[in-house]
This record gives sequence, C-alpha cells and structure tokens, in this order.
Amino acid sequence: MFQRTAEMPAFIKKELEKLEEKIQPVMKKASKYVLFSYPLIFISIMNLFLVLFGMTTTENAALTIMIYAVIGAVGMALSKEGKLLRKDILKRTAEYIIDRINKSEDASESLKNKYIMLVKGQPFLLIQHFIEFLKEEKRDRLYS
Repeated sequence: MFQRTAEMPAFIKKELEKLEEKIQPVMKKASKYVLFSYPLIFISIMNLFLVLFGMTTTENAALTIMIYAVIGAVGMALSKEGKLLRKDILKRTAEYIIDRINKSEDASESLKNKYIMLVKGQPFLLIQHFIEFLKEEKRDRLYS
C-alpha cells in the first residue's frame, strides 16, 4: 500500500505496518470488488451493444438483453461497493492516525492538535501528515 518504504526510517515503517494490518482486510475486499466489477460492466456493455445494434433479431433477444443488463447491474453494484469500501478505508486510516497521535506521550499537546487538524482537514494527505508527525515526535523524544 505504501510506496517508498525502503528509504524510510524503521520507526516509520513499523507504524505504517501497524496501520496496514488494521486496514488490510478491507483493502483486499475492495480490490476484489473493483477487480471483478470492470470486466462485468465491459462484457455487459459490449454484448448489449451487439445485441441491440446488431442486425440479427431473434426470439431470445429480450432474454439476452435482460441477462446482460443483470450482469451490468451486478458489475455496477460491485463497483459502487468498492467505492464505499475505499471511503471506509480512508475513515479507518484517519481514525487510527488520530488515535495514535492522541496516545503519543512524547509529543506536546500543541503538536498533537496541529496534526489532528491537518489529518481532519486534508484527508487525502493523511499518510504524509502522519509521517511528518512521527518525525517530529521522534525529534521531540530525542531533545527531551
């Protein structure tokens, strides 16, 4: 999930691994849903196009259209569920980070409040903010 962990210090890697353990089951589920949804949608659209705009008309055309429509609907439902799970991952990640920041004994209250506000205010940058917090926490620990 996290890129460039090879060049990160060990204390940051450890925290990111803990975070990843918390969200890994939901990530796997969301990935599976998205992985299966796009082929289903593609197959449905292509075959519906061929059945509707192809020159062949058969007795089973209505049944074929319904089958491909159901396949497309299942694909769309899986895609929507994947998006909802991605939002849940973001929420769980933010909750974990805020909890970890609050539990820090080495950081000052003003530092904690600053990073909690950053995490809440910019949810798509929360990993970067968490890494910055960990670095400042480590620096505070060393100079205390």
